Amino acid sequence: MAKENGLGWTAMSIDDSGGTLRDIRNDLTNIQFATPRAEQNVTGIDKSAMERILNLADMSFTGNGVFNDASNMSHDVFKTVPSTSVAREFSLNVSGQILGTAPTCTLLFTDYALTRGDDGALTFSVPGVLANGAVPTWTT
Repeated sequence: MAKENGLGWTAMSIDDSGGTLRDIRNDLTNIQFATPRAEQNVTGIDKSAMERILNLADMSFTGNGVFNDASNMSHDVFKTVPSTSVAREFSLNVSGQILGTAPTCTLLFTDYALTRGDDGALTFSVPGVLANGAVPTWTT
């Protein structure tokens, strides 16, 4: 593939608390995810520049969207975040490139924040972090 924009995502799914993967991309207005690697400084005193090695992989996710309490949509998926400690499968498909699906991307969602804006909009934000120690992997 060539360069692409962020329009027309094929799928963006997250487990509900019962373990059923739900496609909630219609409720999401924007997302941010990162797959950083920790680094360790291993520079010896014989060096004049930094020397590093890579350590543990990680992943973080933040989804923002419009409140939707229809069956199997975003509120159904996230309403149990404050009351359960359920790790959830995460799957993102961009132009056939897939990040996620168990066991490579299981997230713990740490908040489900609702905001009522001064314009009347009701929106949500959900941050998530890697849960199971599996390295986040892109597959095709």
